[in-house]
Amino acid sequence: MSGGMALEVGLAVLILLVFVVGLSWRGEDKRRLGGLVAIGLAILLWMAFRVEPGAVLFGGSFVQDELAIFSKRLFLLATFLGVLASLSLRAPTFARRATEYYVAMLASLLGMLVLASARELILLFVAFELMSIPLYVISGFRKREEEAVEAALKFFLIGTVSSAFIVYGLSFVYGISNTTDMAGVAAALQDGHPLLILGMVLTLGGLGFKIAAFPFHMWVPDTYEAASTPFVAWLSVAPKAAGFVVMFRLYLEGVGGPVVLWVPLAAGLAAITIIAGNLMAIPQQNIKRLLAYSGIAHIGYMLVGFAAVSASGVAMMLFYLVAYLFGNMGAFFVVEAVAQSDGSEAISAYRGLAQRSPLLALSMLLFLLSLGGIPFVAGFWAKLFVFWAAVEGCTGWCQMYWLVLLGAILTVVALFYYLLVAKRMYIDAPERRQPVAVSPFLAFSIFVCAAGVVGIGAYPKPLVMAALRAASGLF
Repeated sequence: MSGGMALEVGLAVLILLVFVVGLSWRGEDKRRLGGLVAIGLAILLWMAFRVEPGAVLFGGSFVQDELAIFSKRLFLLATFLGVLASLSLRAPTFARRATEYYVAMLASLLGMLVLASARELILLFVAFELMSIPLYVISGFRKREEEAVEAALKFFLIGTVSSAFIVYGLSFVYGISNTTDMAGVAAALQDGHPLLILGMVLTLGGLGFKIAAFPFHMWVPDTYEAASTPFVAWLSVAPKAAGFVVMFRLYLEGVGGPVVLWVPLAAGLAAITIIAGNLMAIPQQNIKRLLAYSGIAHIGYMLVGFAAVSASGVAMMLFYLVAYLFGNMGAFFVVEAVAQSDGSEAISAYRGLAQRSPLLALSMLLFLLSLGGIPFVAGFWAKLFVFWAAVEGCTGWCQMYWLVLLGAILTVVALFYYLLVAKRMYIDAPERRQPVAVSPFLAFSIFVCAAGVVGIGAYPKPLVMAALRAASGLF
């Protein structure tokens, strides 16, 4: 299949179809919209694996290269799983407003697809906003719950501040380079103009909000706790992956020459994000807040690969994102299953889960082990490869053994709070005996994630090769 904008056009048609069908269905019938969306996304995902790289559109502003295709497959897979899990949402208010939920989710996905191919600053910023604004809307979907409104408002305010940082930084970039084409910016940056450097640093700060790196992470715990869990599972992976793709385009492909600038920034950002995320996760008693803080730490681990400023560093970040997709989304899906059954998101609700629902507990254990980096599940290879890329990719003055050592030590700290949940499941006595009731769609989502974690852990080579192909065009 030729590249071009087939995926974007197909998704736009799906959004229109969902909108029109949603207008014609009433009440509980709207629940079926999720099925329609899931089928549409499955078709688009199938198309994404048949798209060939090489298309260049709009004078080079939009490219369909290996990185774009890899990223789009990741976005579509994450959204498919998020939609599938959303089919289990039971709140009556959700059924009435299902059209808005799915249309907003797909609109955000459309922004991600365009973002992955953007090679021009204005198109990049517009795609970023197309991705971000629907996220603010969905995070406040439970509009009658005070916590949800507060979290959505915090997310919106911080998101708009980050957008202001980005556009302010890009204004400096354009003002000095006199172009919005990334190749032109890269050429202008070779002169090292201070205002151009300032613009790039401000833009990096804005992107830090988007990917939830420390100290730009403030919205994450509250939003994760208050929003619906299937949406949070998707929010924790897809938009952050899109943020990383933008960083690849801007700082490695577009303006990769002045490595001396980005290495200290990325390494420092990675170090404080790993430390802060892991330490703040330890005292959490709510499982969603624990996963939120641990997610911040994982962003730090991914930034280690970014700081390597090499093709292998980017490739291993892409590998990490896929492993994180299965591990983190799977954990959130188990959280949703337990919350629907027991009405609690506290870690104490997991006492004796292995006796009540052995398969569900085993799935959660696999996800936690993957997030913790235990051999031989997907997360182990992800951490190992990122650390290896950091050691191998940056030599001489910018060697990062200290960052790898810090990451390894904090990985042990992370195991403490992950295994604390495992202890509750396998050693503590259950407070109730009834098995956890899991809806079929949620069960299937958990199964896919568990299969991904185990499959990649057992045989990582195909994903490694795909990630290397995707990153090869950047350097």
